[in-house]
Amino acid sequence: MAVLRRRPAAAGAPPMKPLLRLHDLYVGRVVFASVLLAWTVLVGLDVVMALFGEAADIGKGRYGIPEALAYLLWTIPRRAYQLFPTAAVIGSLMGLGQLAASSELTALRALGLSRRRLSLAVAAALALLTGLMVLNGETLGPWGNRRADAIKASARSNDLIVAQYSGLWAREGEMFLNAQTGRERSAGDDHWLELREVRLYRFDAEGRLQSAAHAASAEHRPGGWLLRDVRRVHFGERSVREERVAEERWASRLDATALTASVTRPRYLRSDELRRSIEYHRRNGLDASEFEEVYWGRWFYPLNVLALCLAAAPFAFGALRSGGLGKRLFLGIVFALGFWMLQEQFVKLASVYRFDYRIAYLLPPVLLLTVSVLLFKRRSG
Repeated sequence: MAVLRRRPAAAGAPPMKPLLRLHDLYVGRVVFASVLLAWTVLVGLDVVMALFGEAADIGKGRYGIPEALAYLLWTIPRRAYQLFPTAAVIGSLMGLGQLAASSELTALRALGLSRRRLSLAVAAALALLTGLMVLNGETLGPWGNRRADAIKASARSNDLIVAQYSGLWAREGEMFLNAQTGRERSAGDDHWLELREVRLYRFDAEGRLQSAAHAASAEHRPGGWLLRDVRRVHFGERSVREERVAEERWASRLDATALTASVTRPRYLRSDELRRSIEYHRRNGLDASEFEEVYWGRWFYPLNVLALCLAAAPFAFGALRSGGLGKRLFLGIVFALGFWMLQEQFVKLASVYRFDYRIAYLLPPVLLLTVSVLLFKRRSG
């Protein structure tokens, strides 16, 4: 009887190995579930704390509990984006710690799996979530936060209108205000809102334009607004008259707090909008550091997440084996806070000493990965 024999592989040919094996999927699934759990808890706590913070504004104008809940709902994508790195490192340590405590990591190591292979399985699971968060940070996050700010600002001020492409619009009686940009300023204990490139249009009761004014800046001060470098054109029935003043007081009751909420902050812009803002500021000789900081932070976001989690992975091969959930949470929080504090200091130094923000964002993850490699080499088994 003929015997069927398996044809031997060609001499010197390495055995075929699939890119993802069963153990990779298993480790990735455990880490994936742990990250989602930690992420849900962190975002939920952040939303609850934010709801208590909104309680002080409830009752101002038409801003009530339904508007506050709608505001928080639209900010969830942005909160999820900001909290994902912390959730990733806590969830990774929880998932790997669970495998270590049940000796599953030891069993996988006994089968010949290297620590590098297990870490790559963790990185693959995190890469999927990180990619979704990068997409969220460019789409849902900025859009949702603009919607949230518009809901809150319009509910608190009946005269406020927010336009996406033409800057900030507001109305008080027969006066319409348009400002291209704005920011909160401070000097010591003094805080105020400053609007740039302000245009004021006054209409009469029949809707005819009475005057149009352009001010280089408008500062909200006690008792109204201080307009600087004002050029105003008055329109009569048969005449046009122009006047210029260096400074002018405008006694207005426009709510500066509502206007502040409507001024778009750099961290709520998309990357392409940040890039255009940087080019505009540089072209006009203005300070673009605030936009550059946020812009390069977006680019280094994926690297920060992966570096943070890979640096924490060596602890799963020893330190977490005998520890409980509290130990894993403690290590995760320490890792996350330590990394973000280190990176924040580098970014502040870049802002003060005017060196490239890319260097400031690159050094902390490189330092963290170097420490991770050293820990991997020192740990055995």
